[in-house]
Amino acid sequence: MAITFDHNRPIYLQLKEKMYGDICSGELLPGSRLPSVREMAVQAGVNPNTVSRTYMEMEREGAVESRRGQGTFVTENSDVITSLKKTAAEEETRRLVNVLRQYGYKDDEIINLLKTEIHVKGEQPE
Repeated sequence: MAITFDHNRPIYLQLKEKMYGDICSGELLPGSRLPSVREMAVQAGVNPNTVSRTYMEMEREGAVESRRGQGTFVTENSDVITSLKKTAAEEETRRLVNVLRQYGYKDDEIINLLKTEIHVKGEQPE
């Protein structure tokens, strides 16, 4: 798991966002076991306390569950995963709109840019 961290934001939040992205994309499947805290710390190059905080936050939000003696597992609740996807999409859209506004684009211009991008991507094979 290669992550380039932004040192202006808490590492545990960035790690959580990366893991949520992996859950939303299907890279981490519902019911799959996450690496142990120590394994994840080595993979991500962070302190185990950071990973522990990340896992606790994810469990509090219902995205993962801890099973005593077995480890931490991705939720199998499809409603939670759908909510993660929706939240992530809203946050990314908000970031994009804010950047484009900083560049001086008006809302109707942003909408046209998005429509054009969707139209162009829709015509090209993946």
